[in-house]
Amino acid sequence: TIEKLPDKVLLNIFSYLSHREICRMARVCKKWRVIAYDTRLWRDVSLRPEISGLHVGSLESLLGLISIRFGPTLRYIELPIELITHTVLHELSNKCPNLTHMLLDFSTAMQLHDFSEMQAFPTKLRYMCICLSEVIFMEGFMRKIYNFINGLEILHLIGTYEKVEEEEEEIYEVINVHKLKSATPNLRVINLFGINFVDDSHIEAFSSNCIQLECLAVNFCSKVSGSCIKTLLQRSRRLRCLLMNQTSLVSEHVMQVEWEKTALQELDITATDLSTQCLIDMLTRIPNLRFLSAGQLNGFNDSVLKAFMELGNPKNLIALDVDSSDNLTDDALHKFLSRHGHQLWGIDLSGMPHITDQLWQSVLPVLNNAKIVTMGTQERLGVNIHVDQLMDGIANNCPNLERLELRWDPENLRFSDKSQKAIDILRVKCPKLRCLVLSDGRYYETTKANFERADRTTVVRTTTNCRVSNYYLLSNYKDLIFN
Repeated sequence: TIEKLPDKVLLNIFSYLSHREICRMARVCKKWRVIAYDTRLWRDVSLRPEISGLHVGSLESLLGLISIRFGPTLRYIELPIELITHTVLHELSNKCPNLTHMLLDFSTAMQLHDFSEMQAFPTKLRYMCICLSEVIFMEGFMRKIYNFINGLEILHLIGTYEKVEEEEEEIYEVINVHKLKSATPNLRVINLFGINFVDDSHIEAFSSNCIQLECLAVNFCSKVSGSCIKTLLQRSRRLRCLLMNQTSLVSEHVMQVEWEKTALQELDITATDLSTQCLIDMLTRIPNLRFLSAGQLNGFNDSVLKAFMELGNPKNLIALDVDSSDNLTDDALHKFLSRHGHQLWGIDLSGMPHITDQLWQSVLPVLNNAKIVTMGTQERLGVNIHVDQLMDGIANNCPNLERLELRWDPENLRFSDKSQKAIDILRVKCPKLRCLVLSDGRYYETTKANFERADRTTVVRTTTNCRVSNYYLLSNYKDLIFN
């Protein structure tokens, strides 16, 4: 029986449970209580209940947990606004000497606690994520921690992009980036996400002090126009990854950059307004591009792809995302994939109604190294997608496949009574497949049941709660996860 299992085996079993479940297990018996409170189970702790973390009702309870349960084994902690006090931060610095990762969530703050007496803060932090408030100025808190965070390598500042109203409101600069950059000279990864006040001057400030910078992400920072990119790439010679999804890039600024002198390998310009001329200029001058995300671009057309092939250097490309770039024809994509498909690990041709299963069937034999594939559009089509043949083609040509998403409307999917056989072949021939995303419908139910019978219950998911992206292939992907 389970009572006879050694403690170390029980401890290993408990390690697969969430902290909420571990707390429930502690009520079963004395032995399980001892195991549940083993500090090795409390290395990574989230105290944000809305992000599947624990709810701690009072500061006294948290202070008790820090000294009794967390201690020297704690490596990562997430704190909501009500638990961020100088007393808690003192205790963490004193009792948790190995704390290296911290998330401070100020996003719902209407006022901060008093930090005037704060004299201590964790000193070994490598990773810090701060979820900013819309209205609370944080300089009083930041001034207290500047002397403790000069060892930071990874910094996330998360804005309130999702909460912004349509009406123009006054924008507050709630954190002083120019002072922050002076306190963090060792940053390798900077992620500024959805911050409504961040502009080119803030990026330039970081570039003036962070010579170790390898990855800069400013996705959904709508005030970034690109005037800083030339200076950024001149100063940050180690910069390999530049992510600028949904920014306000100006073609003239981008064309002034000396792309041919950069070490850039990963680029995201999705949903920007760059011209065809600018795209051709940039893609033909970047010498060693490995990852390109260029979705939702009206300027990305056949001439851009042709110039990239003939005048650029696509030989090192391993990931291409052109989601919803409707001005690309299936003929141009077929030519590009016929020549370079064998080297691609990630390919996303979703969101384009004219790209159907016919193009995919013709290029699948070349995509033999693909790990991530995204296809289909949610728009209702006038033609049907024969999904059995498509699955069969994927299974026989993509043995390394790890993630697959079919976004087509269920009404456009045609499959037969023998559909189970095609799914069986996919499941058997793609043993590394860990995520298969389909629109909710009959075919989803059939596929999900098939994988569940084979005890692979977590593979099949719906597009409502999962989206596949090439981002998994970014060299700093694990550092960029912040929620």
